[in-house]
Amino acid sequence: MADVLILIPAAGASSRMRGRDKLMEDVRGAPLLRDRVNMALSLGQPVLVTLPPDRPLRAEALRDLAQPQLSTVSVEDAATGLSASLRTGADWALRHGHTALLVLLPDLPDLTAEDINTVLQTYDESKIIRATAQDGTPGHPVLFPATFLPAMRHLTGDQGAQDILRANPVQTVRLPGARATTDLDTPEAWTAWRAKQSFANDKNGP
Repeated sequence: MADVLILIPAAGASSRMRGRDKLMEDVRGAPLLRDRVNMALSLGQPVLVTLPPDRPLRAEALRDLAQPQLSTVSVEDAATGLSASLRTGADWALRHGHTALLVLLPDLPDLTAEDINTVLQTYDESKIIRATAQDGTPGHPVLFPATFLPAMRHLTGDQGAQDILRANPVQTVRLPGARATTDLDTPEAWTAWRAKQSFANDKNGP
C-alpha cells in the first residue's frame, strides 16, 4: 500500500455548537476526537492531527496516545478556516515524503476502519478518491495524490479543497448508509444521532 498520510483536521471552532466542543462529545466512552484518532491509527498509516492553539482539551484527549505513527501540530491561523489545516497537512506530507494525503474529518462518528480501507484499496496513485454515501451524496474521506499537494499549500478560506475537487477528475467510492456524510455540527444533530444509537442498541439488545 502507498505511504498515505491520514490528516485529521481538528483545528475548527465548533462554531455551530453554541458553546460546546463537538470533538469532546462522548462517543463509545471517549471524546469523539480520541475515538476517531484511534480508528485512524488502527489502519497502520501515519496520522497527523491539526489542533487549534486555544482548545487545550483536544490536545489533552490525545496526550497518552504515544504511538510512532501519530503526530500533532498546532495551527496558529486555525481561525481562517479548514484551509489552514489542509495547508498544514499538505506541507507536512510533502516535507516527509508521503505519496498521498487522506483527509478524514473528525466529526464523522459512523465511519469505520473498514470504510477507510475501502478508500485506500481503491487508490491507484493517480486519481483523487472521494467517499460518498450509499445514495451517491459526496462525503469523506477524500484521498489526494501527491501531485495535488503543492496546490493545497495555497488554499484559502473555509471551503477546503472544493476548487481542486471541481477542477479535476474524481473517482467516487460508495460506502454503506450515510456513514460518509453523517457529520455532527449542532447540538440537535448530536441529540438525533444519540437517539438513533440508543434505538439501535435497544433493538439489538437481549
